[in-house]
Amino acid sequence: MKTRRPVAVFQHTEVGAPGAAVPILESLGCEVELIRVVAGDAVPTDASRFGGLVFMGGYMSARDPLPWIADELALIRDADRRGIPVAGHCLGSQIIALALGGDIRTLERPEIGWCEITADANPTAREWWGEHAGQVLPTFQWHADSFEPPEDAVAIATGVHCRNQALVLKNIHLLLQSHLEMTPALVHLAVERNGHQMLRQNTLANPATSDYRDVLRDLPRRTQQMHVLLQRLYSRWLA
Repeated sequence: MKTRRPVAVFQHTEVGAPGAAVPILESLGCEVELIRVVAGDAVPTDASRFGGLVFMGGYMSARDPLPWIADELALIRDADRRGIPVAGHCLGSQIIALALGGDIRTLERPEIGWCEITADANPTAREWWGEHAGQVLPTFQWHADSFEPPEDAVAIATGVHCRNQALVLKNIHLLLQSHLEMTPALVHLAVERNGHQMLRQNTLANPATSDYRDVLRDLPRRTQQMHVLLQRLYSRWLA
């Protein structure tokens, strides 16, 4: 679907690069404007020039007193008032939840690495997941916080160690706790920069964290499975 206005994609950290998100959006007919907050790009103040907003992940908390987080909160509220769809991955979903009436909580255990989630089979979930509704789905995760749903949000996927995995709000906004955008290169980078966190959780026998020895296995197949899911979700989001 070709949008007349570009979709803005916000990158907060180097490890939190958009990965497959940009080529998937482009394959669906979108012009993408990458806003690299990590490099000092300013957060726009007017959402009306965009057809949609996508917020990527990051190591910080959505409640951190960083000027750009406050700017993103304001931009999300502006987009919501105008009926412009927003989507978030991990930190991005937490910022959206906070902007639109939800909350953030710290998990009992960090969720790191390859974790399965279950797509719901309710009517909204079927509309968004299509043939994947009701299935157990592979995802890549790296977070210690999660979002609490805004009022009237509809769950479309849940997890064992982090219940709130995917939500739809007002049938236009998409909140994803997982990193479906990961590429093999980004998984390698995440492990290179933050693998010590995974090793520590393995030492603590955290069941929500992958075995360090497994996390880099079979990456082309695993990441491609996630890209199929993300393409399905984005195609509905753009509609």
